[in-house]
Amino acid sequence: MPQTQFRVASFNVENLFERLKVFNFQDKSIGDDLLKRIGAFRKILEKRTYTAADKTRLVKEFEKGDPANNKQPLKKYIKIREDRGSKLWKRRQRKIVGVKASGIGDCDLTVEFIKAKFSKVGRENTGKVIRKVNADVACIVEADNRPGLKRFDTDVLGSKYRYEMLLDGNDRRGIDVGLYSKYPLGGIWTHMFDGTSRSKTFSRDCPEYEVILPNGKSLYVLCNHLKSKGYDYSGTADARRKRQAKAIADILKKYDLRNDWVVVAGDLNDTPNSGPLKPLMDVRYLYDVLELQFPNHPAKRWTYHYNSFEQIDYVLVSKPLKDRFISAGVERRGMYKLDRLTASDPDIDNETQFSTVTRWTNAASDHAPVLADFRL
Repeated sequence: MPQTQFRVASFNVENLFERLKVFNFQDKSIGDDLLKRIGAFRKILEKRTYTAADKTRLVKEFEKGDPANNKQPLKKYIKIREDRGSKLWKRRQRKIVGVKASGIGDCDLTVEFIKAKFSKVGRENTGKVIRKVNADVACIVEADNRPGLKRFDTDVLGSKYRYEMLLDGNDRRGIDVGLYSKYPLGGIWTHMFDGTSRSKTFSRDCPEYEVILPNGKSLYVLCNHLKSKGYDYSGTADARRKRQAKAIADILKKYDLRNDWVVVAGDLNDTPNSGPLKPLMDVRYLYDVLELQFPNHPAKRWTYHYNSFEQIDYVLVSKPLKDRFISAGVERRGMYKLDRLTASDPDIDNETQFSTVTRWTNAASDHAPVLADFRL
């Protein structure tokens, strides 16, 4: 029997394939503080000439931290790889006691984030959510690399997807946006180089993937992960997210949204009525599937909870897909303490997490995937 419909989804898997230790806190403010410290550490490290105060600060932050203020040494979260024999540190019996280099010109090094270890249960819960969503085409946010996507599909999903794709983007932490698809891929276009050499438009990328559907139609999927509200040390996150939303809107101008089958998916890190997302949300002939499904019930659209219930994950579709729209939903059962969260607000429907989600460290993600079905 010929296939009569297909499903598209978007899921921020919270970097579970190889999550960074700096993100591995239930209290996100701890990770925010660590990333701020790492950013300041990098700025000093990249100076041409180190002052005595710079050298003291580098050693203290990396090797010692500040135990009195409960600040761990950065060596627990980052490592410095030195190449071609360069030497940054002075050591005594393998312990760092000072800085040998006079500035970055003396060094050939890279700063790498240390990966966290994860339980088998955590990986299986992420796999359980993906299997329950059962999408034919899925935007996967915070994936590490294409081999990681492939390995996760083989080892956890039971080879559910024949095709996977991910292009390494601009995020130095290695969290990117990729795609799982049961259908063949056609053209692939990247926007990781958009912007200037010093300021790229997209924090990761906005790849365009052409998926060839069973009816021969091309489905164009733009996967996104916009600038977070967190980690905003310079107060420019909203402005950058707005610039990214406008850039996506500009990319969409190449399509005829009245006739082309186009999806914009991903974690946009803001709510539908926010100022930063307005350039994208105002695009004509582009529709939010959760609004189509729950036109009068915004409380049913939430995908994320930190201080409040918010929709920050999306599947936006062009008019031909709106005309073929069947239904949409949010799969939240991979979230930790879902039962307690939903019981805390009378406007939110009560839900219960999977029985295997027993602590925040083995939750599938702190995001819930959006899914939508369409007629072929």
